[in-house]
Amino acid sequence: MSKKLKIWLIIGASLILIGAIIFLGAMTMLKWDFSKLSTVKFETNKYELSEKFKDISISTKTADIHFVPSEDSRISVVCYEETKVKHSVSVKENALVIETVDTRKWYDYININFVTPKITVNIPAEKYGKLLISNSTGNAEVPKDFTFEEIEISESTGDVNCYASALGEIKIKTSTGNIKLKDVSSGGLKLTVSTGDIIAENSICNGNVILNSTTGDTTLSNLECENIESNGSTGNLILNNVIAENKLSAKRSTGDINIEKCDASELFLKTSTGNVKGSLLSDKIFFTESSTGDINVPKSTTGGKCEVTTSTGNITFTII
Repeated sequence: MSKKLKIWLIIGASLILIGAIIFLGAMTMLKWDFSKLSTVKFETNKYELSEKFKDISISTKTADIHFVPSEDSRISVVCYEETKVKHSVSVKENALVIETVDTRKWYDYININFVTPKITVNIPAEKYGKLLISNSTGNAEVPKDFTFEEIEISESTGDVNCYASALGEIKIKTSTGNIKLKDVSSGGLKLTVSTGDIIAENSICNGNVILNSTTGDTTLSNLECENIESNGSTGNLILNNVIAENKLSAKRSTGDINIEKCDASELFLKTSTGNVKGSLLSDKIFFTESSTGDINVPKSTTGGKCEVTTSTGNITFTII
C-alpha cells in the first residue's frame, strides 16, 4: 500500500469518526428525538362541525387515523398536519368528508421528515352508515364504541385495527401492514394483505369470511360464520375454536395449516409445502393425500367430508 493511499485512508477514517462524534453529541442534546431533525413544518388545526351526517369518507396520503367517542356529543376533527399538506373537512351529501389538500411544489418534496401526520375524528358513539377510508401511508384504528352499516378500509402501508361492528360487510385491504379485528360482529368479512398478518378474535360473522394473504400468517380464534375461504402463498393458517356452519376451505403454497377445536360441515384443506394438523368437534369422513409425509386420521364412516391434500408434509387429525 502506497504512502499516499494510507494518508487518504487515515483522513477518511478521521472524517467518519468526527461525523459520528458530532451526530452522537447532537442527538444527545435532542434527547434522541429524531422528529426534531425534520425540516417539514407542522401545525394543529381543529375543525368543528354542526351539520348532521350519516356516512364518513376519509381520503388522505400520509396520516394515522384515529376515531374517538365525543364525550359532549360535539363533532370535531383535529389534524396534526404539514403546513402545505392540509385537510379539508366538510359535510357533503349527508357524509362527513375529509380530504387531502396538497399545495406543495416540486422543491417541497426535498426534505427530511420523521413525523407522521395524525387525524383524530371526535364523533358521538352512535350508529353510522358507511365508513370509507383510503390511505397511502399510515395506520387506522376504529374503536368498539361505533357501529356502521358497512366498513371499507384501504391502506398501502400501515396497520389497521378495527374493533367496530357493521351490520353489513367489513372489507379491509392493505399492501404492507397487519390487520386486526377483535370483538366484532358483521354481515361478512373480506380481509386482504400482501405483506403482513391477519388476526381476528372473538367475532361473529353472519355471512362469509374471505381471507387473502400473500406473505404472512393468518390467525382466527373464537369466530363463528357461515363459510370460510382462506388463500395464501407464504405463511401459516392458525384456527382455534372456529366454527363454520357450511364450508371451510384453505389453501397454502408454503406454510402449515393448524386447526384446533374447529368444525364445519365440510372441510377442504390443501398445501404444497407444509403440515396439516388439528382437532375437529364432530366426526368426518377423511379423504387424504400426501406425496411425502405421514398420514394419521380417524377412520370414521360417518360425518361430513374432510379433504386434505399436501405435497410435502404430514397430515394429523383427531376428533374431540
